[in-house]
Amino acid sequence: MGKWVLGIVAVVVTVTLVGGCVVGGTALSSYNTLVTKREATKASWGQVENVYQRRADLVPNLVETARGYAIHENETFVAVTEARAKVGQVNIKADQIPDAVSLAKFQQVQGELSSAMSRLMVVMEKYPDLKANDLFRDLMVQMEGTENRITVERRRYNEMATDYNSTRNVFPTNVIANWFNFEAFPYFKAEEGANKAPKVDFKDLRKK
Repeated sequence: MGKWVLGIVAVVVTVTLVGGCVVGGTALSSYNTLVTKREATKASWGQVENVYQRRADLVPNLVETARGYAIHENETFVAVTEARAKVGQVNIKADQIPDAVSLAKFQQVQGELSSAMSRLMVVMEKYPDLKANDLFRDLMVQMEGTENRITVERRRYNEMATDYNSTRNVFPTNVIANWFNFEAFPYFKAEEGANKAPKVDFKDLRKK
């Protein structure tokens, strides 16, 4: 009887140890996966901020160049300058996870700057001498490239966030995510209504 009991105990202990190793291994794997994908998404968010900052850095030079040729468009220049100032007031650090409210505010002020810039570009169509200016044309090339990069980096961030969030929400990884406070990433959403910037062809503005 004693040997039989010891045998049962040995089996139970073995199963428990094996089960613990499996569970522990799964938990460790889930944790490492979450960390890897979270850091990748953070890095992608950093790139989003970089390209938006690049656009903000181009705005003052663009405004000053245009002002020299279109002195009667001060209202438009003021609108662009004020929109840029609002952008500078809404910052999400690259190493932070933006929450939905912060990202919505970030997207709102960036959309307002896009709209103001689009109105400026439309106004600039009236000044052929400005369009022929080498500095202005160079700035337009840089701005066009920056706008394209913004689109690319926003899409890439959404893809990274989707991958991370999908992993985070699947069992048993969601247990580890909740236990260690792995927060979900919000997404950029398509702009609607008044927040949607009019489409402007930068190439047309670079023509003489």
